[in-house]
Amino acid sequence: MTIAFNVRPPTRLQIEEEEEMEGGANEAETWAGYVNWRGRPALRAKHGGMLAASFVLVVEIMENLAFLANASNLVTYLTGFMHFSLSRSATAVTNFMGTAFLLALLGGFLSDAFFTTYHIYLISALLEFLGLIILTVQAVFSSLKPPPGEEATGGKAAMLFAGLYLTALGVGGIKGSLAPHGGEQFDESTARGRKARSTFFNYFIFCLACGGLFAVTFVVWVEDNKGWKWGFGISTITILLSIPVFLAGSPLYRNKIPTGSPLTTIAKVLLAAILNRRSNYQSARNAVVDMEQSSPAEDIKESEATVPMPGKELVCLNRAVEGRPLHRSLACDANEVEDVKVVLKLLPIFLSTIMLNCCLAQLSTFSVEQAGTMDTRVGRLTVPPASLPVFPVIFIMTIAPLYDHVIVPFARRVTRTEMGITHLQRIGTGLVLSVVAMAVAAAVEVKRKRVARRVGEGFQGPLPITFFWVAFQYLFLGSADLFTLAGMLEFFFSEAPARMRTLATSLSWASLAMGYYLSSVLVTVVNLATSSGGGGGGRRGWLSGENLNHYHLERFYLLMCVLSALNLVNFVFWAMIYRYRSSKK
Repeated sequence: MTIAFNVRPPTRLQIEEEEEMEGGANEAETWAGYVNWRGRPALRAKHGGMLAASFVLVVEIMENLAFLANASNLVTYLTGFMHFSLSRSATAVTNFMGTAFLLALLGGFLSDAFFTTYHIYLISALLEFLGLIILTVQAVFSSLKPPPGEEATGGKAAMLFAGLYLTALGVGGIKGSLAPHGGEQFDESTARGRKARSTFFNYFIFCLACGGLFAVTFVVWVEDNKGWKWGFGISTITILLSIPVFLAGSPLYRNKIPTGSPLTTIAKVLLAAILNRRSNYQSARNAVVDMEQSSPAEDIKESEATVPMPGKELVCLNRAVEGRPLHRSLACDANEVEDVKVVLKLLPIFLSTIMLNCCLAQLSTFSVEQAGTMDTRVGRLTVPPASLPVFPVIFIMTIAPLYDHVIVPFARRVTRTEMGITHLQRIGTGLVLSVVAMAVAAAVEVKRKRVARRVGEGFQGPLPITFFWVAFQYLFLGSADLFTLAGMLEFFFSEAPARMRTLATSLSWASLAMGYYLSSVLVTVVNLATSSGGGGGGRRGWLSGENLNHYHLERFYLLMCVLSALNLVNFVFWAMIYRYRSSKK
């Protein structure tokens, strides 16, 4: 079957012509604002639903396997084969992860503005495939790696980072398009459709964990025991195979027609509100300007109804429709103003989740190094430190179905609401767990260093303390991730305006990016702030020294615990004053 890339959105005339060709399908038989993979009107009887979304779930398993298999163990590769220092390796990993998740905003923007989530996934998967090929080739040929004891520089470092950031570009596009593509398959005008969509997002996290489980067990074992060329090779093949799996669902998908740049709308409303000083609502009624021709996607039947005048929240933005616009390009209607208000109200929630993801960044850096100094044997099996995420992954795979089939139905009966547990309550639970996790991490590091001092500086081999102690912080942070990420994905998708939905959903991944970048900044700032003097006579920073036993990692974890607690207070404030767009949520 040949897939035609119909990138340009069809016009209303083209849609009407296609309807005539398909037997005159009327509006009641089609999904308004949606097309199939051929660019023809999506049919209610054929397109969308959980079956279509199931292909997305399978692809998510494969996509996250390809990404996490390398990301979870990348510190080991950079220190052991590229001979970077631990601090530089940790910074490189957090920057790579941060860039990958931040680029989800680009994928979301392009999906809303010009392409569909369908096309963005296919393009992004190919980009990730190319990046992984570069990394695989470098791992295969020793001439492309630095000699033992010599740090990678010049062309070898350039090849490494070219592969990493081309992979990051592909990962970002996938993260920004795949979850919204699945969410688009459900009819949100009915309670049944909204519940099915909630189930989808819950199982999206479950499938993300499934891919992660295979990545941090089998693939990480292959990397540590058979070589990184095999680890990169498995990721490369997996992301390549995900493309035909995704394409297999093409006859069932419904794809939302792009409606133009959401960033242009936001900028236009903000600029018009600043420039327009008049506040006469009577003149505003005459000044509301309709667009020359509404796009098909603006006819989407959803809970957000057309309003003749802007609402009373964030009234400063109402100036955008007051009086005559200074320029035709600044002409706004009330719906655009309300859409921008919704986006601005989402931002405090988005900002409140960044600190949690800063804590999660530690699982890919210092926590891996902690486990590397400990006894990782389980019976006769030696567990690679990078496989520690298996603990939260297994927990997520256990609790996700229970949450959907037991906890939520029980909460619905108790609260007598459609959702049972609100999105913000779910996010808040994750933030509480992040505070606990960092306190536990600090306590575990104190215990680990006590054992290290007892055996002495010259002790060779793993410390006589089991790595299961470090597993506790993985468990708490993994649980926090389950509640927060699933809550964010559905919160941003359901609360955002239809024309900005994919971009808004990408904020979930952008929060992860900001968390990784914040982690890099904190490591640098803490080292600078806690060190003094120069040369060998000065006081070392908390996160510097010959080895991890010379670090003051427990102090760093306590600092993050305090910052997380302050962030929780900030989140509670914004959550209490937030008003959902529908009382059903």
